[in-house]
Amino acid sequence: MSLEIDPQELGFHRPFTSEVSEVLRIRNSNTHPVAFKVKTTAPKQYCVRPNAGRIEPGKEVEVSVILQAMKQEPPPDTKCRDKFLVQSIPITGDMEFSNLTTIWAGAEKSAVLEKKIRVIFMPPHGAPGASHLETPNKPTTNGSNATPEVPPPAYSSPADFSAGAAESQPAENKDITRERTTSAATAAAVATTQHSDPSPDELKQQLLQAERMIAQLKQDQEGLRQRKATSTDNKTGPKPAELSETVRAGTEGVPVKLAAILCFLSFMLAYLFF
Repeated sequence: MSLEIDPQELGFHRPFTSEVSEVLRIRNSNTHPVAFKVKTTAPKQYCVRPNAGRIEPGKEVEVSVILQAMKQEPPPDTKCRDKFLVQSIPITGDMEFSNLTTIWAGAEKSAVLEKKIRVIFMPPHGAPGASHLETPNKPTTNGSNATPEVPPPAYSSPADFSAGAAESQPAENKDITRERTTSAATAAAVATTQHSDPSPDELKQQLLQAERMIAQLKQDQEGLRQRKATSTDNKTGPKPAELSETVRAGTEGVPVKLAAILCFLSFMLAYLFF
């Protein structure tokens, strides 16, 4: 089993302060379908679409690889150590209708074919040497490398645009998002603190409620007086005790509850206008 991968090295042209996209073509030259995965040593720096899939016999899949924008442009002599790994396994007849997760879970390590692809930083388009990959030579001392090759970190699947593009945002974008969230929370807290003091609109609403309560009490008192008058008219004549009680009720003045509401209303009016 073999897959044809083009190009053998991914070359990204400067500048890197904005997103740079390249296309990786994977062709299945076998007589059976093949499942593939694309992994990288820097999953947070790249977005890949699709990062996994199925290729029918004789078909080709174009994989879009995007290098996320960097905070600042790296020096011209910087050597990129990022690498990609394309894994593939054959899809047998008993797994023809299985999903990719099941296929990879049941695959044996010996059946997995791997192909490594280097990442190269290239000059801007139109600059001298832009058509050739930058492959800096390592300085040598007495025929040996002065700086030994550092083994790359483990490969892992990069984010897909449709599934995890938000997780693959650069560090500066995450910082901006975090700052915006903190600012929104602070503004909400200030608004809550300011809301603790009654505003003029709230005071007006409270005054209206107090006026409604006073009007309701007046209606209740008027209804009580009417009921008393009706009951008095139905009797043959008022008794001396009832007459004295009526006189006493008429000279008692304003009820305590009504007086308290009037005091509250006066306080609110003074607070609102003075």
